[in-house]
Formats: sequence, structure tokens, C-alpha cells
Amino acid sequence: MKPTPKRHSLLLLLFLLLVTAACGKTPAIRPLAADATVLAFGDSLTAGSGARPEESYPAVLAGLLGRSVVNAGVPGEVSAEGLARLPALLDETQPALVLLCHGGNDFLRRQSREETKANLRRMVALIRERGIDVILVGVPEPGLLLSASPIYAELAEEFRIPCEEEALAEVLADRTLKSDQIHPNGAGYAVLARRLKAFIDEAAGG
Repeated sequence: MKPTPKRHSLLLLLFLLLVTAACGKTPAIRPLAADATVLAFGDSLTAGSGARPEESYPAVLAGLLGRSVVNAGVPGEVSAEGLARLPALLDETQPALVLLCHGGNDFLRRQSREETKANLRRMVALIRERGIDVILVGVPEPGLLLSASPIYAELAEEFRIPCEEEALAEVLADRTLKSDQIHPNGAGYAVLARRLKAFIDEAAGG
């Protein structure tokens, strides 16, 4: 039976709705096993500068997840240094998931955005080559209106991996959640940890 114009329009609308829903869905990661290790990899934002060690986002996230979260943050590190450091850490910790929050010092030092993106791309590739899931955490570039650099969304699209673009920018836009201009305080890291826990649950289908 030949489809009527009305039926054809309904089918087309349904197809577009399905495509839109698929495009808006967070790319999936595998659920974390009870004994899984999460590697939080980055710079001072991961290390927890501006707060006590137990207030860093990896420390708070470990309690929320009920999993081991390794804090592999190095204050002042740029992405090229992080790229050199990453392979040994992956081999040492054998994580099921990496939270990659890097690039902020590149922005502060006004290094090439393309170079930063290339370093982050290599980090993601190294992680994926080992069969490890990765979530990008978008870091804001300096400016009046804080928002994650577009390189994170671009890499997430390129690799089809999840990217949390909003949490850190929103924390750093709130004076009550900051210890200084570029670091959260303990309350800010707690907010970041809760947002990442919710994002991980969503990406894992929880």
C-alpha cells in the first residue's frame, strides 16, 4: 500500500525525533564494578588546591561512588607534562574509568589552543587504546563569562565519549564556592563531586 502524504509526514517526524533523542543522549560508559578503580587525572583542580586534601573532588567522589578514586592531580602541570605522565599511571592503577580534567594551566599561560587540544587528544587515545572508559571534564578559559573551552566538546564528539562541560564553570562562577580566582573551596569541590557522580550514573545508565 502506498503511504499517504499524512502517513509519510508522521513517519518522517518520528524519525527526526528519534535522531534528535540519540544526538542528545550522553555517550555511554560501562557500569563500575564494586572493586573498580577510578583515576582522576589533572592539575591543581584535581589535586584540590584551595581546600584540605579530604575535601578534594576525588576524595569526596570516592565516598559518593563507594569506589577507589585515585587523585592524580599535579598543581601547575600543563597538558604536555600530563601527557608524558599518563601512560605510567594507567599501567600502575589499571583504572576502569578516567576522569580527565586538564588544560587549565595551558589557558592561563596562553599556550596554543591547538597544541592543548592535540595533547588532550593523545591522552584520550592512550586511555581508549587500553580499553578504559574516559569522561572529559571541561575547564573554562579565562574571560568575563565562564564556560568550558570548546575543545572539550569537540574532542567528545570526535571520540564519542561523555563530557561534563558545565559543572566546573558553574562552580567557579559562584564566589561562595571559590578559594581564589581559579580554584574551588571545599564546598565547591563537593558540588563538583556531586555533579560528576550524577553524570557518571547517567553515562553508565544508572
